[in-house]
Amino acid sequence: MATFELPDDLSRSRVHLVGIKGTGMCPLAELLSRSGSRVTGSDTGDVFYTDAILAELGIPCAAGFSAANLPPDTDFVIHSAAYSADSNPELAEALRRGLPVMKYTEALGSYSGRFDSSGIAGVHGKTTTTAICGTLCRAAELPAQILAGSAVGDFGGRSTLVLGDRYFVAETCEYRRHFLSFRPRRIVLTSVESDHQDYFPTYGSIRDAFVEYSGKLPDGGELIYCADDDGAAEVAALAKKARGDLVLVPYGESAEGPFRIHSIRTEAERTILRIESFPEELRLRVPGRHVALDAAGALALISSLVRAEFGDGGNPDGWDSRRRSAVASALEAFRGSRRRSEIVGEAAGVLVMDDYGHHPTAIRTTLEGLRAFYPDRRLVVSFMSHTYTRTAALLEEFASSFAAADLLVLHKIYASARERYTGGVTGRTLFERAEALRPGVRYIDEPMDAVGELAAELRVGDLFLTMGAGDNWKLGRAILQRLEEQKRRPT
Repeated sequence: MATFELPDDLSRSRVHLVGIKGTGMCPLAELLSRSGSRVTGSDTGDVFYTDAILAELGIPCAAGFSAANLPPDTDFVIHSAAYSADSNPELAEALRRGLPVMKYTEALGSYSGRFDSSGIAGVHGKTTTTAICGTLCRAAELPAQILAGSAVGDFGGRSTLVLGDRYFVAETCEYRRHFLSFRPRRIVLTSVESDHQDYFPTYGSIRDAFVEYSGKLPDGGELIYCADDDGAAEVAALAKKARGDLVLVPYGESAEGPFRIHSIRTEAERTILRIESFPEELRLRVPGRHVALDAAGALALISSLVRAEFGDGGNPDGWDSRRRSAVASALEAFRGSRRRSEIVGEAAGVLVMDDYGHHPTAIRTTLEGLRAFYPDRRLVVSFMSHTYTRTAALLEEFASSFAAADLLVLHKIYASARERYTGGVTGRTLFERAEALRPGVRYIDEPMDAVGELAAELRVGDLFLTMGAGDNWKLGRAILQRLEEQKRRPT
């Protein structure tokens, strides 16, 4: 499957996407469709939130995979990394016809070459940072396109926001070095630590991948990095050592310069921060210090884009009071993205939320943020670990990451299609380690088996949070439904 470049004129292209419902593939389909391409796709018959988006866009999606799904006039095919010609009949048919075939990451990289592009990268925080960037691009009137790794409320429930055709801001993923296909002029680096142990067996291996990505910046390219994150700071130092021309832009409480955070505090369900280059206090309604850091990184990138778009001799940084005020207002209005401290609903006085956090650091910072944001609520957490390799490699870190929870319910490990269980660590292993560290830990193997017990346990004022990259998010919705039914029953 040789890589090729997307055609200069996409309006003349017929493209088929294999695995079109994916969180990256669906927004790419939208951008290609907006560019005039005739887009078709296929995926499993399972229903995802992206089904509604594809239907709204009028993009046909076949249920299941068959060579017959590939239209006869297809010009090229893009596929999710989950599929290959060895096992997918549509990709095999494309090769038989001699059609160009691209992985999603290759297509995204080719698309990024059309713009002044910025990549958002990091083990944690890249989706939220990308989502905030889109919200602030709109407030700053920047002609940009944004692609996030999840649905964003401020994007109308989609993963893309199209404001123009000059800049492109996209979430870029480190797994299997996928981000090396991207062509950035700027990179925002939120965090670097050990993860994806099935591919990066050591911290050094994942760190070096981020250094390699930083090396893709052009001469004088900007590496915007979180100075409060040891891994991001180390990558920035190594990248600068290898490439003295790179411009390092730190942000955070440990940073020096315009994006130094002077203070972060929580009051009245708002996170309030002060940043060196912004005279006014900035407010967020999404909880957590980690989100405040993501906002600072987004502001650093938006400031660079504003300078590029509006800066001149009389106003070199491009900012004016109107634009600053609009950005501050947009930041406070930001509602987060799907599965990032997402409010699912409230019933019988119980607030139900869902979060994608599946790494010990993300778990700890998210729970601490919720504890500070909702100090009077009891915090009840359902967590489902994702991948045996990650759980085994970070077992002790996982076990100690739930300190802010009042009641913790653990489940079986949600297996990844990319690994097989060979014995050893299980969900019960994590439960035993966590139980040894603190009271208030339970184990219920199947998440949906916990509906009755938790619905009876929850009380007025509680916050119930489903957490992880597994499918225990269904538990939160089932409990919400049960609580609503209980509320309607006559006493």
